[in-house]
Amino acid sequence: MHSSAWPPQIVVLGGGLGSRMEAVAGGLPKSLIPILGEPFVHHQLRLLASQGIRDVVYVIGFRGEQIRSAVGDGSEFGLAVSYADEGDQLHGTGGALRFAHDMGALHDVFGVVYGDSYLPAALDPVWAAFDSSESPALMTVLRNNDLWDRSNAVFEDGRVVMYEKRISVRDTRMQWIDYGLSVLRRQVVESIPIGDATCDLGDVYRALSLRGDLAGFEVTTRFFEVGSPEGVAALESHLQSSAR
Repeated sequence: MHSSAWPPQIVVLGGGLGSRMEAVAGGLPKSLIPILGEPFVHHQLRLLASQGIRDVVYVIGFRGEQIRSAVGDGSEFGLAVSYADEGDQLHGTGGALRFAHDMGALHDVFGVVYGDSYLPAALDPVWAAFDSSESPALMTVLRNNDLWDRSNAVFEDGRVVMYEKRISVRDTRMQWIDYGLSVLRRQVVESIPIGDATCDLGDVYRALSLRGDLAGFEVTTRFFEVGSPEGVAALESHLQSSAR
């Protein structure tokens, strides 16, 4: 039984430039990179709908009008999609959440995913873990051991006790990686400064972890990202296998 509203609101951070994929994407936002003949965002939204999600806020920026055109109001996917449009002045992943907050777009509690991530793990147990944690934030983590990307989290007894994206900082206990789905209370976003300066959500998570305020939930299903040609190929292979 969920004490917080279920199904949750999901915020998709889709305003980034996607510079690593310029040669493949041809100037498209990463959300619109073709996957098996249709934009990635269509696959992502169908997955969210299959997990019980109904309310999505899409934070757009770089060529955001193209994303809005491809998604519309979300009804094609069984969703209600609204937009927070940063335009050409991007504020970083944390600043993007603050931007959406200041538009009045965020619920008291909401999930956050990235516009280039496909996350097959079930959402219901993640939400239940957040409820039971009584923490202002929860991060899903995958035991990674530097396999899919550089591990960046220390996970102990249901908490992320250290989260660190900086390559210069290494800890032998960092065997987990941020899976790409977090649950936040709106108060976390209210702590992000208002203004034009950029704020990385990773810095917010790091501060929460060091204060003991970042709950964790371990998933075992791998994530997929379309931030590289290899990532695109892996996702297409996964989707084809799942369809058989």
